[in-house]
Amino acid sequence: MRLSAVYWLLLVSVAVRAQTNNPTVADSSGTLDRRVFAFSDMADLITASHPLVRLANTLPDEARQELLQARGFFDPKLTSGYGRKQFGDPAQPGSLYYNNWSNELKVPVWYGGADLKVTYDRFTGARVNPEDRTPSVGLLGVGVSLPIGQGLLIDARRTAIRQAQLLPSLANAEQVKQINKVWLSAAKDYWNWYLAQQQVSFLNEGIQLADTRFRAVKQRVELGDAAAIDSVEARIIVQDRQVQLERALVNLQNTRLIVSTYLWNDAGQPVDLPELAIPQRALPGLVDEALFQLLSQRAAENHPELVSLDLKIRQQRLEEQFRRSLLQPQMSVSGQLLSQASMPTVKDRELYGFGFNNYKIGVDFALPLFLRKERGKLRQVQIKTQQLTFDRTQTSRDVQNNVSTAYNEIRAIERQEVVQADAVRNQQRLLRAEQQRFELGESSLFLVNTRETKLIDMQLKLEELRSKYQKAVAELYYAAGGRN
Repeated sequence: MRLSAVYWLLLVSVAVRAQTNNPTVADSSGTLDRRVFAFSDMADLITASHPLVRLANTLPDEARQELLQARGFFDPKLTSGYGRKQFGDPAQPGSLYYNNWSNELKVPVWYGGADLKVTYDRFTGARVNPEDRTPSVGLLGVGVSLPIGQGLLIDARRTAIRQAQLLPSLANAEQVKQINKVWLSAAKDYWNWYLAQQQVSFLNEGIQLADTRFRAVKQRVELGDAAAIDSVEARIIVQDRQVQLERALVNLQNTRLIVSTYLWNDAGQPVDLPELAIPQRALPGLVDEALFQLLSQRAAENHPELVSLDLKIRQQRLEEQFRRSLLQPQMSVSGQLLSQASMPTVKDRELYGFGFNNYKIGVDFALPLFLRKERGKLRQVQIKTQQLTFDRTQTSRDVQNNVSTAYNEIRAIERQEVVQADAVRNQQRLLRAEQQRFELGESSLFLVNTRETKLIDMQLKLEELRSKYQKAVAELYYAAGGRN
């Protein structure tokens, strides 16, 4: 966060405390210092503390946790089971039916989809299946299970991890998209506040001019130089502008409240915009052809919508690769070397060894005859990939069109602003001429008021165009997928 943003965060916090202790923060005379609250300061505060931005910032961490869960498919797994059956007089032979203890450590291996296994079994007792019986010291085995058909190159757990590895990037794109929405909304509300502030400023100035003219006309009426009806007309203009000002003040208060909804402190508590805060002046000429081309290129390469669709397509292609592998026969081989008949004890220091004479091997094979489930799921995944591809193609064109549309809007507003500014200058000349004619007695108060009211309306129209220009710039950056 920049220092100016820190300053404003402190300022708004102090203002809240001041309003709590003393409701009259700013006096009606307006003599207190006015502080410009720039949009960049507001953007920094939003980035640092806004709840929706903080919510968006949790998305990458959530994706990392999903990746961690997927990696759990390759966690070594230790299992152990014990069972014992005693039936009859313990002194009689054969009363111990079985005393079974089985243990297994399975370590999944990434390459080949194999599983390394280490087992230790101790099955003893009079009624133990001879096939499962082990020496009294137990039996240790070391082996591997390896798929040689389906699952050799890709399987469900490797697919899950590869798809989960794309989740942090997908979450980053979603994070940028959500933050951009907050930023665009804040930009529009900020420049609505600016326009409301300008309306109040122009109407205040208009009231002062109308009131000064009313007092002058009133003096002329008292001196007999003007008709009494002229003072009534001058007073009506003052009252009409006062009514307009009241409406504008309500609008300004509401826009300030809306801007305040974007301001939060580091503790997650809302803060209010200080009474002395005013918006910055609208800056002209923010976008040129070179910047437009740069934004168009950036939108084509890094727009969060396109990035998100690209990642989803990659996930679907991984799923398609896995589903295609399920069309292969299920065949796996397993082998295990078994320990010698003896086991080292405290008294006997024999080395524990394995020999090729003691082993277990196995082969498993399975193949659905019609593969209807596998083929249907594969086709479903292919259709989903195709849909995402079509969506990506259309979205890419929409993004470029939105960027161009926003740029065209900016160019149109710039041309309108130039014409409107020139019209305001001409109206000011016309008003000055009408005032001079009125002072010479060649014009009427009605014409002067009409010219002045028209000037105020044209000035407000100019400020409205400036506000629209700033919003259009924000729309352009949003359409390009960025906010800087």
